[in-house]
Amino acid sequence: MKLSGNTVFITGGTSGIGRALAQAFHTRGNKVIVAGRRKALLDDIAKQHPGIDTVELDIGDAAQIREVAAQLIARYPALNVVINNAGIMPFDDAGGPLDDAQAVHLVNTNLLGPVRVSGAFIEHLKRQPEATLINNSSVLAFVPIAQTALYSATKAAIHSYTLSQRFMLRDTSVRVLEIAPPWVDTDLIHKSGDPRAMPLDAFIAETMARLETATTEVVVDAAKPLRDNAGPNEHAFVEQFNQFIVDNPIPVE
Repeated sequence: MKLSGNTVFITGGTSGIGRALAQAFHTRGNKVIVAGRRKALLDDIAKQHPGIDTVELDIGDAAQIREVAAQLIARYPALNVVINNAGIMPFDDAGGPLDDAQAVHLVNTNLLGPVRVSGAFIEHLKRQPEATLINNSSVLAFVPIAQTALYSATKAAIHSYTLSQRFMLRDTSVRVLEIAPPWVDTDLIHKSGDPRAMPLDAFIAETMARLETATTEVVVDAAKPLRDNAGPNEHAFVEQFNQFIVDNPIPVE
């Protein structure tokens, strides 16, 4: 995709990868609109980066997604890039009782949110000469962490959905890309400076470079071993990977 001259809408853009992507696109000469739930953080982004516009959006609210999409399409008729980035990552226990409320909230946010956002913008994107739809999944779509089983499952679902979207849009002006980050040091769980996590600035720099020529997926070098694992040997690898996580726990507050 071209990295300048776009009008870019990013969900979950108030922190972490979303905010860093917004800043990266902004500095490359794109019009950027950031969506998030927390008005204080949206106001901070607008103050820190004049020219970035903001909109309040709860990605779990289907009606609000439709309303915001209609408003943005009317306000920014050249909007041609949508980045589905918003997500949450609670811990769960696939071997114990289900926290139903947490599970429903997670699926609404991580799976139905991007699906609904895509649906709200897709006909508009088809009318653009060049458009790009980007879904943020995770390497956990391919190698799940058992302690975040449902999160990992939603990311696997996003990967699968992206494959279908790409096929269904193959004869349109809309290109569909997937970004599959490794563990990046953000506040998705707990920003810790853990040496196993990829620094955010390094992740963004490599991701932006790969976006320019990507046709399907954007996978940074640090994520390739996990992305390439899928196949007949994945079961043993998943077992080993999760045992490593158990033996070397991720620090949380």
